[in-house]
Amino acid sequence: MFRHRPLLLCGFTLIAFQIAAAQQAPPQPPPATQQQPPAGVAPQAAEPPRVAQPAAPQTPAGPQVTFNSVYVDQPYIAMTFDDGPHATLTPKLLDMLAARKLKATFFVIGQNAVEYPDIMKRIVREGHELANHSWSHPNLGKMGDDGVRTQLQKTDEAIEAAAGKRTTLMRPPYGSITPRQKQWMYETFGYKTIIWDVDPFDWRRPGPGVIRDRIVNQTQPGSIILAHDIHPGTIEAMPDTFDQLTAKGFKFATVSELLAMAKPGARPTATPKATATRAPGAASDPQPAATAAGTARPAASPASGTRPPTAPATAPRGNSSPAMPASGPAATPNG
Repeated sequence: MFRHRPLLLCGFTLIAFQIAAAQQAPPQPPPATQQQPPAGVAPQAAEPPRVAQPAAPQTPAGPQVTFNSVYVDQPYIAMTFDDGPHATLTPKLLDMLAARKLKATFFVIGQNAVEYPDIMKRIVREGHELANHSWSHPNLGKMGDDGVRTQLQKTDEAIEAAAGKRTTLMRPPYGSITPRQKQWMYETFGYKTIIWDVDPFDWRRPGPGVIRDRIVNQTQPGSIILAHDIHPGTIEAMPDTFDQLTAKGFKFATVSELLAMAKPGARPTATPKATATRAPGAASDPQPAATAAGTARPAASPASGTRPPTAPATAPRGNSSPAMPASGPAATPNG
């Protein structure tokens, strides 16, 4: 028994050493176990690492196709005349413009353009611009595409015959046009739709002095001014109107020239709401264009060369013109 005592002591010593070593070593985590999905459910694949995706490119806005004024940094304006040419009044107007070396844009009715080709050619020869105002002045906003196409195409051909080239400008009668039609006309004919931001309501024949004062008081840099070269009172008002606008520092340009001066960062125009036509002699008429708040736009001096962006014209005219003088072309509604 005493002979085996050293062996027992060695064994006890080895066991004590192993116990002490185990107490000093850090605890080991239990082995990971994979959680099994419930019965009948397929195991899901491991989620791939997330990779930052580049931002989707923004689709650029399409070209602006409708204008009732232009944001400019110089005191340029565009004088426009609708519904001609007239046999006697348009030549008188051209004489006034030539004497002052001023430019204007004529939105012609196709029927009148075909009837007076010499006046059409004179308009072009003297540096003015021709534009499409339909063939017979219907409400395009209430017509189908085939009818609108005929109205525009026939007038387009008459303008090309006089000017030697097509126009890229169109003004819908009464300002009546739908958003879809605007885009369709642009895609089909390449037309920009031109409305207005100054309207003297000369179709109501308020008198030359009233027409002059309304134009002079409302005009701002970048304005597109509406008038009609088929009313005697309008033509009578033009000499003083031209002279007073010039005295205030305004410079005259065609609509295309004015659009070319437009500065980036401001898109002040929109299509006005179309209104139903008014029978001649109706008691009430729409009011001039106003801001979105319904108030008149603040005036801007030509000397400053800038103007605040304009709001959409809220009430284009939906009127019909009184009867034309016997010497002129057949009467058509205005606008």
